[in-house]
Amino acid sequence: MSDSIATAEIVSRPPRRICLISTASGCGKSTTGHALAARMNVPYYELDALHHGPNWEPCPADELRARVEPIVRGESWVVDGTYRGKLGDLVPEAADLVVWLDLPMRVWLPRLVRRTARRVLRREELWNGNRERWRDVLHPTNSVVVYALRNFRRTRRTLETELVRFRVARLRSPAEVETFLESAVPVS
Repeated sequence: MSDSIATAEIVSRPPRRICLISTASGCGKSTTGHALAARMNVPYYELDALHHGPNWEPCPADELRARVEPIVRGESWVVDGTYRGKLGDLVPEAADLVVWLDLPMRVWLPRLVRRTARRVLRREELWNGNRERWRDVLHPTNSVVVYALRNFRRTRRTLETELVRFRVARLRSPAEVETFLESAVPVS
């Protein structure tokens, strides 16, 4: 199931605090995070919602840390994201398990394109009144699709190196994600 831990280990030592990360946007972090938190019966936190203020204004590092520290001190949770540039290893260090969605480009790229187009066409609100817009989708530096394409290989190499000190479940296919979700148990 994963490079680092086996399903049997997850069942024998179920995590209470999970940090969820991905190699690229569109891997299903939010969808998996919601499903996992529901199965575990724990709170779900999406760091993008804490980071992006109105008009996409980023939260300063000290303020973001002040928002996230009480969350990770909690007994049980699923946290979507790390914001390592602002928070360092705060979230993975507090987690019992880091779940790394490392799906192939052929899976995440179509998902990302569909999701982005849907959000723009339906004017879906993401966080704090923010919406994706065509001008950003087509912009070479603002586009989430362009960003994902430019950075996923480097992100994968970086994560392979930086995650070695954590308990990690590296999920490389939708089937592995489903198997992992099925193995999740409610936190008592």
